Order: sequence, then C-alpha cells, then structure tokens
Amino acid sequence: MPQLRKDPIIGRWVIVSTERSKKPDQFDGSSGGPAEGECPFCEGREAHTPSEISALRPRGEKNKPGWNVRVLPSVAPFLRIEGELDRRGHGLYDVMNGIGAHEIVVETPQHIDNIADLPVEQISDVFAVYQERLADLEKDQRFKYVLAFKNYGWSAGGGRTKHSRSQLIATPTTPKRVKEELTGSRQYYEYHERCIFCDIIKQELEQKDRVVLDLDGFLAVVPFAARFPFEVWIMPKKHDCDFISCDQSHRVYLAKILKSVLLKLKIGLNNPAYNYIIHTAPFRREKHGYWKTINQDYHWHIEIMPRITRVAGFEWGSGFYICPVPPEDAAKFLREIEV
Repeated sequence: MPQLRKDPIIGRWVIVSTERSKKPDQFDGSSGGPAEGECPFCEGREAHTPSEISALRPRGEKNKPGWNVRVLPSVAPFLRIEGELDRRGHGLYDVMNGIGAHEIVVETPQHIDNIADLPVEQISDVFAVYQERLADLEKDQRFKYVLAFKNYGWSAGGGRTKHSRSQLIATPTTPKRVKEELTGSRQYYEYHERCIFCDIIKQELEQKDRVVLDLDGFLAVVPFAARFPFEVWIMPKKHDCDFISCDQSHRVYLAKILKSVLLKLKIGLNNPAYNYIIHTAPFRREKHGYWKTINQDYHWHIEIMPRITRVAGFEWGSGFYICPVPPEDAAKFLREIEV
C-alpha cells in the first residue's frame, strides 16, 4: 500500500508510492516519449480497461460503446480507496496509509490527443463529469480534497497513449499548494473584507495588459507574477469558491474560453506540453475546522502551465521561479493569435 509521509519542517505531505517503485536504471531522463501502442481508451475497446466507475452515456450499457465521457480507476493509483487512514506517529514523523481515490477521465470516445481539438459541447461534458465525481467523492468522510488536473504531452507527465484524458485524485489532506492559496485569500479578506481574486479581476480588466480573453463571464489572464512563460489563469468573473457550483450554461462558457486559450497555446507555441489544474475550495466539514469566510474569501479558477522551460537547481533550492517572458508580453502575444 502507498504511504503518506509528512515533512516535519514545512508541513508538506509526500506520497511514497511503493507500487510505482523503480530501480535507478529504470528512470528515463530523456525529453522525448516512447512510441504509442494500441489505445485502450477508444470506443469499442472497453474490455481493455478496468470496469468504469461512471460514464456520461446517451446510449448503450456499462462498459460498452455509446459513451461520451468515461471514468475509470487508475491501473497504477497513487492512492488507494480501500482501507483506513491510520494516522500515527513514527518518532517525530507523521505517517498515514495512502488512502484516497485516483480516477482517469477519458474525455472522448475518439482517438484525439489534445482537448483543445474537441468541440465545446464535449469539453462541457468533461466538466460535468468532474462535478459529478467531486460530488460523489465528497460523500467519503476520509477525503478532504479532490484535485482535477490534466497532463498533456510527455514532458508534462502525460502517458504514451495519445488519447485525451485527465485525472481526479482525492486526498485525505488539503494539498499544501491549495492550502497556501486558502491562507493568503483569508488573510487578504480579513484586512480588506474583499476577495483577492475579485480584486485581481477588477484590476486586470482596468489595466488590460495581462488579459488574454474576456469571454462570457470568464476572464483569462497571464498572472502578474507568472511562474512559467505563457502561464494562464481562467477565473469566473462572478465570485464563487466552488467549481462544482458552475451550472450547465456556465460550463459551456468555461469550455469555450478553455478551448480558445489552449488553441492559442497550440498555434502560438507549436503545440506545447502543458498541465492544467482546477483549484476549488476543499470539502467543508465542521470537524476539519475550515474557516467560516471561505465562501467569501476564496475563488475557484483553472491554472494552465505550458511546459516549455525546465525547473532547475536555483528554483528547487530557493523556491523562486524564473520566468523568461514578461507576463505583459506573453498576454499580448496570445491575444493576437486568431483561433
């Protein structure tokens, strides 16, 4: 079973994944990916995957053709759903069992690699499935958070099978990166009595220098302190802390702006590898002690990070990021790309 171990200095949890353990000579440090094999995710090959957890299916039976979006358990999960957390001390260290959920969202029955190339309605269906799975996983009292994310391209952590898919991982702790956002948002709210994301949206709309797209209630911007060149954040202009609250009409608008941004990256940067991550509020349960203003102080959003530079020693050692393209220049470049 995988194990969660807590860094006693900075409070970061690390997954020690014994199922994925490798010998030193098994790590691949090259930049290219392996050749693609036969795809198990295409419609008609349902018998080549584990039994589906859920599916958006207008016709057909479970594990048969006729689906639009399909959710599968990971064949090599980082965390496992069976068992108890058993949080315990190991000397001065904190340890618990690697309990969670790791699901694969197959975003299309067709063999298409980049979600940017899917129709808007199909991308909206993917978001609807994310929401359905978040609502279901929230029922499990062991889980505090679900991270929805995509790894596109080999250098971004994508697999060798070039079929559009993303992942959902439920964790028994709130990830440190998300917790830092939650803490910063709360501190800003305590002083200003306003959401910092709403203030960012207001200022970016006034200045316009870092705006990539302003479309149907969503804003895409290159953040002021971008960590990576051409990093883009997509935020709803109407305040909401929960991605799951996004209704059907707004899912279509979100799909439209995400597709536009990803097409701009594809055209302008020669189809780069990228990651996107949905940051939403954690599950609020009284026993977990989340602060009472989270509905007012936090704002869900999507972070898109093209993988066109490498994080090296200075970044790892210092916590600084080096972004070689000014965010204003990156936004202007992306704004001018027609899709």
